[in-house]
Amino acid sequence: MSAVLSPVEKHVDEAAVTDGFHLVIDALKLNGIHHIYGLPGIPITDLTRKAQAAGLRVFSFRHEQNAGNAAAIAGFLTAKPGVCLTVSAPGFLNGLSALANATTNCFPMILISGSSEREIVDLQQGDYEEMDQLAIAKPLCKAAFRVLHAEDIGVGIARAIRAALSGRPGGVYLDLPAKLFAQTLDAEAGKRSLIEVVDPAPRQIPAPDAVARALTLLKGAQRPLILLGKGAAYARADDEIRRLVERSGIPYLPMSMAKGLLPDTHELCASAARSFVLPEADVVLLIGARLNWLLSHGKGKTWGGKDAKAWGAQKFIQIDISPTEADSNVRIDAPLVGDVGSCVAALLAGMGADWPQAPSAWVQAVAERRDRNVAKMAETLAKDPKPMNFHSALNVVRGIVKANPDAMLVNEGANALDFTRSIVDMHKPRKRIDVGTWGVMGIGMGFAVAAAVETGQPVIAVEGDSAFGFSGMEVETICRYQLPVCIAILNNNGVYRGTDKNLGGGADVAPTVFVKDARYEMLMQAFGGVGVYATTPAELRQAMEDALRSRRPTLINAIIDETAGTESGRITSLNPQRQAAASKP
Repeated sequence: MSAVLSPVEKHVDEAAVTDGFHLVIDALKLNGIHHIYGLPGIPITDLTRKAQAAGLRVFSFRHEQNAGNAAAIAGFLTAKPGVCLTVSAPGFLNGLSALANATTNCFPMILISGSSEREIVDLQQGDYEEMDQLAIAKPLCKAAFRVLHAEDIGVGIARAIRAALSGRPGGVYLDLPAKLFAQTLDAEAGKRSLIEVVDPAPRQIPAPDAVARALTLLKGAQRPLILLGKGAAYARADDEIRRLVERSGIPYLPMSMAKGLLPDTHELCASAARSFVLPEADVVLLIGARLNWLLSHGKGKTWGGKDAKAWGAQKFIQIDISPTEADSNVRIDAPLVGDVGSCVAALLAGMGADWPQAPSAWVQAVAERRDRNVAKMAETLAKDPKPMNFHSALNVVRGIVKANPDAMLVNEGANALDFTRSIVDMHKPRKRIDVGTWGVMGIGMGFAVAAAVETGQPVIAVEGDSAFGFSGMEVETICRYQLPVCIAILNNNGVYRGTDKNLGGGADVAPTVFVKDARYEMLMQAFGGVGVYATTPAELRQAMEDALRSRRPTLINAIIDETAGTESGRITSLNPQRQAAASKP
């Protein structure tokens, strides 16, 4: 006959043990992770409930891909791994696309998914949502781990955190089978099993001879250029980078997510002279930037070659934490391997106080080209076409961002992305987040949620109408958590534009055409947010100002000319049909 425990004795007895649920939660809290982005369901529903009860904020989404995107950008914004929690199999696969994107973009993220038991998966016995998730995840992320025993949860989460943050950051998958959560462990032993990760991203100091080699190249340059990538923004070496630019007097060109690292209005910013500085520069210093497709692989006409095979005139200095990045597309004459902050600090120390400024003829030539292009853009922005086009609508956004420099700007689309990047100046670092290296659509609402949560600042999301469709249902999530997100949809009735015709002559509209005059703002109204239908710059400006002032979830359906926009935006060269047309005499 078993003894009956009094309430006090029962409490003591329960307190003497812990379980897998609480070990996961305690391990995350021990390492300063207090936000989880995910979608509850079997077998992780109770984990979300218990996490919330333990003081973590759990943000529940309508689709795992959007939750994963939120976790990924949270990692970029905080330099701690963002955590996405999903159910098994289909939920895991939905989150996996975000994990792969995070790895490609070097965003620290951990995807935690519940899974079926190993003994069933390995024999392929047909369990509920059975899938060998670990094997599927491994090729698409930086590291993947599975935890089978409660006493190993602390190690598993510690390894995931260190893998996500160390060296080049990226995505990590952590597989937690359903039976793990219910496993119990002595509470004291469980506490001892947890690990607080110490220095997960240690400084990596560049070699002195590598620093000297880079400085020799820079000093001898007649037309030097500094190119800043989002890795420079992630590094949070803002002061050092500013000092490097201003001490050297070298013009700099920021990639899209590095905009604002120094203000886009800085006298040495060459953004408005991009097509001039890339082919003309003789020495290019890459800081946290990769010579991938976004920079034409460092080859061809973009870099001064007369044809796609002509390249190699320029010399490159590349700061990167990964030595294998050097020579990935072109010869890197002075690889500088280490973390951005340490490498830039080493260059500054090597320059000394009497370092010569960049040649004045070059700096003046860049300034003249920039000023000419800025003036030309100003003329375009001053126009007031009816209906609005991308320029007139984004001129409003430009002014709003200038007046609210602490606001976060989320941006996606084809033309909506390209025009926003070139028109809207950024004034502070890590305030612009967008589609990144892969150029994927669908990051918008996930990024917007995380940006609001992690920074506490209002968010302006500039969306193409097509891009918004990938994650639009998350406006309910934004309303549910009452986040200060203002979404401006640049609505031209289709993909690229709304004027394509059905070449077969049938009743169906063209594949790129949407419902005419769709009332997107009503979607936000349906969930209690503010919806605005705007057809003029004045209406758009008023709606954005109201949204930022009130901090209420707001969606502005900004109607623009449906003929505005170009096929594939600025990457028409990647469209096979357009390539073929361009090659015809």
